[in-house]
Amino acid sequence: MIFLNKVIGNERSLQWVFDFWPVLVSSLVAGFIATFVCKKIAIRFGITDKPDNSVKTHKKPVAYLGGIGMLVGLIAGVLAGLYCTSQEPEFHEIFKMLLGIMAGATIACIVGVVDDILDIKPWQKLLGQLVAAFTLIVSGVMPALHYFTDPIGWSMPHNVETILAMPVVIVFVLGATNSLNLLDGLDGLCAGVTAIITLGMLALAIHLSTWYFSATGDPVRIILSLSLVGGVLGFLPFNRHPAKIFMGDAGSLLLGFSIAALMLLFGETIPRWWMASIIIFGLPILDTATALVRRKLNGRPLMVSDRGHIYDQLMDRGYGLAKTVKISYFLAATYAVIGLAMSQIRTRYALIVYVLVFIASALIIWEKGFLKMDGLRGAVKK
Repeated sequence: MIFLNKVIGNERSLQWVFDFWPVLVSSLVAGFIATFVCKKIAIRFGITDKPDNSVKTHKKPVAYLGGIGMLVGLIAGVLAGLYCTSQEPEFHEIFKMLLGIMAGATIACIVGVVDDILDIKPWQKLLGQLVAAFTLIVSGVMPALHYFTDPIGWSMPHNVETILAMPVVIVFVLGATNSLNLLDGLDGLCAGVTAIITLGMLALAIHLSTWYFSATGDPVRIILSLSLVGGVLGFLPFNRHPAKIFMGDAGSLLLGFSIAALMLLFGETIPRWWMASIIIFGLPILDTATALVRRKLNGRPLMVSDRGHIYDQLMDRGYGLAKTVKISYFLAATYAVIGLAMSQIRTRYALIVYVLVFIASALIIWEKGFLKMDGLRGAVKK
């Protein structure tokens, strides 16, 4: 409540909303129309996801290319944001960052489309993700690591900071893209969870902007958040159960890359904002960690798809698709609320809370048996 009062009751926060409303409208409308068109194209040319007997739960072929619809929404929103900031003194830097993000998002989406249609090899997919990550590095979307060394009296040289930040960018891009790719298993799940996560980051970005942390970073964070949530919400009506179109790898890689860029943008300032954005992304992290630990404990291949994700296990326990998706939305919102609340306290105390949240999450996963593999949950894609 304190966080909401600070955001809603602040004139500066409201000004950001009024200034950038065209971003949300443009991305929402463009995403909706583009998704509708992509569905027609996919059906016309037979670009569909066909059911199987192990991992996939749908009963008949469903159109792909939803990721392209969201990409169109994202780009439309970013272009509207550039128009809104065209008179700002920092426009050149804003343009540079957003151009790099759009380029990386496009690369990630194209790699996903190729994978959806041709089923490319993992190393080729990884190479595309690395190229996308490189666009962030070139455009200056990197965390400010000196905030971690300044308190101990070590002034980190700029060149050293740049070199150390590069692998951090790569880890965030690979981690976020693959986490959302794993989460894309039920109608409306990945898109809805991403929308909740992005709204949490939007609230964090708006609140951060009231502190005037960065004349460049503040508008970039808000524009990207609004563009992403608009594109996702334009796609979601077509992806709700029963889904008329899937996002495919094109969509999950696009969303993962965009969320990674957002988290890295929060790394521009003091660590507590960066940590808050990571906690807001908590559900995909939890699901990925659970999947990897479960496969390791049960002697299964780490990189082979199966039906043992948290949402799969909820389905197998009789919750049903609609209720499982709602539970996932609730969990995503819970992590978002925790991240937003902890952004208001000192970093050292927030870190303690985050560790406790991690321990509590791990204990619940263990106690509820989500690390076991038996029956349907043990199915592995050949």
